[in-house]
Amino acid sequence: MMSLNRYRLKHLVKKKHRGARKASKLLERPDRLIGVILIGNNFVNILASAIATVIAVRLWGDAGIAIATAALTVVILIFAEVSPKTMAALHPEKIAFPASYLLAPLLKLIYPLVWVINGITNTFLRLFGVNVTGDNSHHLSTEELRTLVNEAGALLPQNNQDMLLGVLELSEVTVSDIMIPRNEVVGIDLDDDIDAIIEHLSETEYTRLPVYQGELNKVVGILHMRNLAQVFHQGSVTKAAILQVIKEPYFIPESTPLQTQILHFQSQNRRIGLVVDEYGDVQGIVTLEDILEEIVGELSSGSSEEDQDVFLQEDGSYFVDGTAYIRDVNKSLEWELPTDGPKTVNGLITETLESIPDSNVCLQIENYQIETLQISDNVIKTARITALAKQQEEE
Repeated sequence: MMSLNRYRLKHLVKKKHRGARKASKLLERPDRLIGVILIGNNFVNILASAIATVIAVRLWGDAGIAIATAALTVVILIFAEVSPKTMAALHPEKIAFPASYLLAPLLKLIYPLVWVINGITNTFLRLFGVNVTGDNSHHLSTEELRTLVNEAGALLPQNNQDMLLGVLELSEVTVSDIMIPRNEVVGIDLDDDIDAIIEHLSETEYTRLPVYQGELNKVVGILHMRNLAQVFHQGSVTKAAILQVIKEPYFIPESTPLQTQILHFQSQNRRIGLVVDEYGDVQGIVTLEDILEEIVGELSSGSSEEDQDVFLQEDGSYFVDGTAYIRDVNKSLEWELPTDGPKTVNGLITETLESIPDSNVCLQIENYQIETLQISDNVIKTARITALAKQQEEE
């Protein structure tokens, strides 16, 4: 009864399984359930001991007491304790559900005795600060639920496991962890001439673009290509016409958890936002698709090898782009590079060294050997990373 999986039990109760419903009813008050089981258990054991002692004394005299004690101890341990309890622990549903049909009426039959014994026992437990009437429901923490999903194995397809884990991680990841950094943001600069703007609009692969005046911090709105089609339909594309169809910008604090932001996107009817720091400076952009990719994986499969940040080498090491996000590297290679500080590989190396190296260097961060390969413009462009064996790490 106590080995039953409470969550599977709830599931079976919802499916109106009769045995599960009776077992669940009994488990609502485990003190009474334990009381009725132990009353019967001890009654049988003590009665068996008394009978065995009487028989042994008649057969062997005073020596029969020791013989009965030794023999009955072995018999009870094997046939009444270890064997049945091991079987019940391994197959709780097969034992507990049929047993509930016996335990339920037995509890009603000897309820007065159970009530008296439980009253004395509960009073004794309260002296030690034990809350015997507390909530008996079992709740899983996020970490426990994550472990449960990981341990599901073949019962849950790998894609479903990944999506469930992605949902659980939304509260731990902020928009700054997944945003497109400022230097990679593609937008429309109104300071450019109209011909350059039109050419840029005709070549862009994005649906929504930030529109700014000179620099990204001076953003004036978000342009949706669907609205731009109205301007082209009118036959005259001007900066004034573009300004008429843009939507006001939507700003997001960089520390906002993804779980919160996806709800904000939904309530605000937005698909893209500009990520700002505590001083209001734009650090990058994040889209609804970026958040969904954290749950379901990459939505687009058309990326070419030139767009990849990680390249496997023959010796087992990896060439990694310095601008690659550490979380993305960890996810693709199942590594555990530290993510509690810098977001990129370049930031991780420079923070560890506490300076920007003038020439290529080699260092070890936790269980990973990192060698810089290309440094330019005060940025580490490429690094070679090798995961060390556990024995090497210990040495």
